[in-house]
Amino acid sequence: MSPDAERQHRLSHARVLDLDPVLDDPATRIVVCCGSGGVGKTTTAAALGLRAAERGRKVVVLTIDPARRLAQSMGIDSLDNTPRRVKGVEGDGELHAMMLDMKRTFDEIVEAHADPARASAILGNPFYQSLSAGFAGTQEYMAMEKLGQLRARDEWDLIVVDTPPSRSALDFLDAPKRLGSFLDGRLIRLLTAPAKLGGRAGMKFLNVGMSMMTGTLGKLLGGQLLKDVQTFVSAMDTTFGGFRTRADATYKLLQAPGTAFLVVAAPERDALREAAYFVERLAAEDMPLAGLVLNRVHGSGAARLSAERALAAAEDLDLVGDRAAENLEEARIVDQEDGKAGVRNSPDTDGSSGSPTSDPTVPQLTAGLLRLHAERMQLLSREQRTRDRFTALHPEVAVAEVAALPGDVHDLAGLRDIGARLAAGRPELPETTDD
Repeated sequence: MSPDAERQHRLSHARVLDLDPVLDDPATRIVVCCGSGGVGKTTTAAALGLRAAERGRKVVVLTIDPARRLAQSMGIDSLDNTPRRVKGVEGDGELHAMMLDMKRTFDEIVEAHADPARASAILGNPFYQSLSAGFAGTQEYMAMEKLGQLRARDEWDLIVVDTPPSRSALDFLDAPKRLGSFLDGRLIRLLTAPAKLGGRAGMKFLNVGMSMMTGTLGKLLGGQLLKDVQTFVSAMDTTFGGFRTRADATYKLLQAPGTAFLVVAAPERDALREAAYFVERLAAEDMPLAGLVLNRVHGSGAARLSAERALAAAEDLDLVGDRAAENLEEARIVDQEDGKAGVRNSPDTDGSSGSPTSDPTVPQLTAGLLRLHAERMQLLSREQRTRDRFTALHPEVAVAEVAALPGDVHDLAGLRDIGARLAAGRPELPETTDD
């Protein structure tokens, strides 16, 4: 049996995710990489984008990661809110990359849906500046806004999205509705009511109906803040409905057959628990899941040697080493009796422990390597059990595994290698056996 066939057999109980058909299918227009923070979503998105481009597609990768290393790996000095073409891509396709600028995207929405005077009033409003820079869920909402903008331009035939790192997978799915609900909420509608009524009726409503509420809010929030809020919502009145409309449109876009979600995780309990929760939520929302990408999976070239056997062999070698040391010590005693006592104080010995030599023997080195192998196999076993718990709960989810790399990805070659590993369809972890 070939190595590839053997690996395929060992993961026979879990579906293996083949990503090339997903990337090659012209009907696939959006790939969303999602999951908890620190599991390699950004690198996965970039690697998939590069692989799709080198297979002939025109791709843009939308990343949220502000780290410079990803831009540098693509040969770009810096990424911003404007897609920039990546040089060095092989094949007939194109790869563009950009990093979400949350505030700039919010500004673009205002500029697109308000006349110049009203847009200027909104952009200069202190409450708007605070909202656009730090309101809970704004980053997630703006990522989806930018996705909608890119899709509407129809300039790229594939958009790969690296979702924002979130403490909860629900943040990404809920943020568009949450921000839309806030901007369409009862308090906001009440504050905008005078502007909507207009004229003397509006002023009467403001003077009679709002005086007590604004007085109370003024005490709680501060008079200047309340004034900023009222100014903001009055200027934003014409754009409020658009937030909810676009949030609904984004949801429909994410549910469309041309979208493929990839849940990214590491073979760790917390990361896979989050991944399982996300899989269930995507299913509940009728969003198309392509599969799970399991990053940083450890492997071994000697997986048939179990941790138990390796430790037992190390202990046997320790006994051999002890006997060899005893024999050497006996030989030293004999040498001393023959008038070679100078060996005891020779410069080649440390003179402190009385050990025959400071260098480890071959059995000691071999025993040390066996113990390192045992530790690696114990790690593999933990990762294997964690993965198998996930696949037992979600046997319908196809899995692609990527081996742990010795260092960070710093160039296109590294991204190309990860893309090849993602598409190889070869599991890194063995299947749990019943014996």
